[in-house]
Amino acid sequence: MQRDQLADFLRRRREAIRPADVGIPDGPRRRTAGLRREEVARLAGMSVDYVVRLEQGRSSQPSTQLLAALARALRLSEDERDHLFRLAGHQPPTAVGAASLARAGLVRLLDLLGDNPAMVLSDLGEVLAQNRASTLLAGDHTGFTGLRRFLVYRWFTEPQSRQVQPDHDVEQHARQMVADLRAAAGRRPDDPVLADLVARLTAASPDFRRLWAEHEVAVRRADRKTFLHPRVGPVLMDCETLVTPDQGQLLVVLTPADAESRERLQLLMVLGSEDFTVRG
Repeated sequence: MQRDQLADFLRRRREAIRPADVGIPDGPRRRTAGLRREEVARLAGMSVDYVVRLEQGRSSQPSTQLLAALARALRLSEDERDHLFRLAGHQPPTAVGAASLARAGLVRLLDLLGDNPAMVLSDLGEVLAQNRASTLLAGDHTGFTGLRRFLVYRWFTEPQSRQVQPDHDVEQHARQMVADLRAAAGRRPDDPVLADLVARLTAASPDFRRLWAEHEVAVRRADRKTFLHPRVGPVLMDCETLVTPDQGQLLVVLTPADAESRERLQLLMVLGSEDFTVRG
């Protein structure tokens, strides 16, 4: 671990970001260049004290999960992200298997989408980044580890994950998720992460076994989905999926499907995130 180089790199990247790039107003009293340390800490989901120690070269070796969160918060490019990992004494994420960090350009798009819920996913359904509107609507899905980081795994093994949708939509959504996973398996037949995911789901879920055996294949592109939100009620959203050229990451953008859902989404943005978190 190269502590001094890591500290210098993090400090310079923090100072190079404009607050507006991450959805933070400049404000009349801002005297420091770039982001404040507390803003980086909030964006990365860590303590301000740890950010300070990192920038002063006094920290313990950060984990790969923490580095991934910092890379997202600082809007690092893929080259910058890999450099960050090396300075911290870790190997950069490999290109094989599911992507572990959202591409910097896609993360910037999340910021630009404002009050339109949007998220970046790997092609195996791991949520790599969300904007604030997405978190308010669907909960924070970026903090899971192991197989639980994949939406499809939680859907078939944790009944509470299906409570966000009406009962009449559950079967259709399950079928879509399995068909999408089938498409990913066809693109990457030798991926050990995907193979392990399918094997664990097959062993754990009769519903998954049934749908997997039907061998339906369909890449997720457009959909309409109802979110049962505990504070504002059902919100009907149109989902558009944009895929990167290598099909490794997806940008999913949600827009209200009717006037009532638009009003409920606007209310949710005003209410904020108090008392609504995804518990895993």
